Amino acid sequence: MQFEGASVPGDNRVLERYFAGLSEYTFFTVLGIADTQLVQYISHLLVRFTKTDAMMRIRKLNGLPATEVVAMVAEAQHRIGLARREVHRHIGDFTLFWTGLYPESIRALGPIEGVSARDPFVSYCQQGKLAYEIASEIEDEEDQEAPSDLLHRLSAQFDLCAYGLREVRRQWEEGPAEGSGPILL
Repeated sequence: MQFEGASVPGDNRVLERYFAGLSEYTFFTVLGIADTQLVQYISHLLVRFTKTDAMMRIRKLNGLPATEVVAMVAEAQHRIGLARREVHRHIGDFTLFWTGLYPESIRALGPIEGVSARDPFVSYCQQGKLAYEIASEIEDEEDQEAPSDLLHRLSAQFDLCAYGLREVRRQWEEGPAEGSGPILL
């Protein structure tokens, strides 16, 4: 499966292969999750979010990037149709990325204004699940990368995916386990 925007020249191909290898190893081998479409999506998310502009692509009415989840949710309320779907999908991706790879930075935020959960980590997880579920309900027949059934699975398995991303991070920080061989050839 080729993702839109995933084909990039030079060193980014190595990065794509690295994240694909880490994701496949972690989800297939360590966690026993054999959902190829889900693992490819997560791998692509990692590559996409290596670029700050991809992470900060949702803009507020004043043109500045929406960097807080609350601001992104507010922006989603101002959109309709496929634009609304894309913002909710981005909220899901953003929250999954941060809760999965950098949960310590989320916990350091403290309580989030206007959000019911006092723990920011719990708030991020709740918002991510909800965002993916809302996005899954807005059909886009042309979206090969994120069909509605995949977004629904991301919502239902958000916690497991976040845990998988924490394992991906552990793999890149510690390297493969003794005797398991290289992740990428």
